[in-house]
Amino acid sequence: MNPSTTGRQIPVVVLAGFLGSGKTTLLNHLLRRRAGNRIAVVVNDFGAVEIDAMTVAGQVGSTVSLGNGCLCCAVDASELDGYLERLSRPAARIDLIVIEASGLAEPQELVRMILTGDNPRTVYGGLVQVVDAAEFDATRDRHPETDRHLAIADLVVLNKTDRVTPAEHERVLGVIGTLGPGAAVVSASYGRIDPGLLFDPAARPAEDEKIRQLSFEDLRADEGEDHTGDYAAEDAGEHAHHPHTGYESVSYDEPAAMDPRRLMAFLDSRPEGLYRVKGFVDFGAADPANRYAVHAVGRFLRFYPEPWPRGTERRTQLVLIGSGIDRDALAKELTVCAVTETEAATAPDESAMWGVLRYVRSEPAAEEAADPA
Repeated sequence: MNPSTTGRQIPVVVLAGFLGSGKTTLLNHLLRRRAGNRIAVVVNDFGAVEIDAMTVAGQVGSTVSLGNGCLCCAVDASELDGYLERLSRPAARIDLIVIEASGLAEPQELVRMILTGDNPRTVYGGLVQVVDAAEFDATRDRHPETDRHLAIADLVVLNKTDRVTPAEHERVLGVIGTLGPGAAVVSASYGRIDPGLLFDPAARPAEDEKIRQLSFEDLRADEGEDHTGDYAAEDAGEHAHHPHTGYESVSYDEPAAMDPRRLMAFLDSRPEGLYRVKGFVDFGAADPANRYAVHAVGRFLRFYPEPWPRGTERRTQLVLIGSGIDRDALAKELTVCAVTETEAATAPDESAMWGVLRYVRSEPAAEEAADPA
């Protein structure tokens, strides 16, 4: 699962939240801790997205170059397809695209545009909804659509939890769990979530590192922690360190083939808190010619069949990422999906793969036979 594989699809993450929720702070946090990834950012308004660094880099039209790691474009929704097309071209060498919706944007429309788009080089990377814990009730009163946004979110970041009591924190978590029961929920202060929830460390050829420009990570390497963002400046000096919220992962490695129906039952009923699933699946006799790369985020799921590489051992290898997940329970559920010796000795059911094929593009382009994000 090399993230630098030529032709892989680039995840497009929608970052939403009402004004003041802290989504720009979270975005800046991701840009500074991008783990070697080249991140493109599409925003409706520049706001406070590293404005000093952007000014130093220089602005050309509606595009701002942010060194090696980041590119920022100020666009409206009608221009989105064109920008995604440009940013996903192989020459750009982008690993992740983040669309920061304006505070009053309708995230469902942005998600719809990504899901219905015909760009073979991009794939939906999830809707991240940022919520202000201290203003949660007031925000719902002012913006009743908050409930609808939470219902479709794949990941909810409950931000500014340092500004509420533990009891209030738990209460808000309970309400969010009711409004968005399928979403993973992480609590944070200053937008500090673990970037591993959204992307993996980049694996680049040595020659790429030799020619790259300075990035935010290089420029800030000796500066220590920085709380620049939507509201952090108000409390400058009061908080020395605010560690970001971590995540949990489960690695599954199984030499036996997977039963298509049982695996689909598992994937269709993913438990609360499970945000991403990635890896390769061996369906054995159900499709002996291909392995299936899997990319799942929230409720979105897609498979990419590709011929088994010569000399590759046939086995299923998956990584499951989430917050508050029961790792042992997930491992047991996956183990049940493996084909038994008795099942392996019987002729495969020709209809067993129908559930899997529902999540394969009908006309996959050559670029799509690639590693999941």
